[in-house]
Amino acid sequence: MRSRSVCLPALLFVLATTQIACNRNKVPRGAASLELKTASFPGGVIPHQYSSCSGETNNSPQLSWQSGPARTQSFALVVTDPDAPIGTFTHWVLFNLPADKRELPEALPKNEQLSNGAVQGMNDFGEIGYDGPCPPGGSAHRYIFDLYALDTKLGLAAGATKRQVIEAMNGHIVAHGQLTGRYPQ
Repeated sequence: MRSRSVCLPALLFVLATTQIACNRNKVPRGAASLELKTASFPGGVIPHQYSSCSGETNNSPQLSWQSGPARTQSFALVVTDPDAPIGTFTHWVLFNLPADKRELPEALPKNEQLSNGAVQGMNDFGEIGYDGPCPPGGSAHRYIFDLYALDTKLGLAAGATKRQVIEAMNGHIVAHGQLTGRYPQ
């Protein structure tokens, strides 16, 4: 019985902190829906040219969406792999995309600031910009592209982490869209 009484508080702590972490990325009730699309992997399977496994390209994919609600001031994009062995792994953080933009072209440079004014954050490889899928052991993983319409621009510097961007977006999300790709097949 002693081990059960010691484990129960630890289990409750783990469950509580997991719930807090899961709610951190939650889109608020009443947020409008955005349709996020790509011509880069229309069947849902991410081609090798958008992978960091290929060693030669590792291009960011083309993405497009419709306009956000009238009060949209900027967009933010976060790309994650929820199937990574170490937990959710961040592949791309991009924020302060101008509200009048409806598309990201393929192969964006890994610059801190893009020519359209958007700012790139730090991915979990410790790099600025997009780094594509390359799951260990060749196992298939899902890659979630989350686009957020915000009623503000984020006051963050280039290199901000996903966590910093999510925290700064809190209370400012007016619409959300999501796209999922798989790599490899």
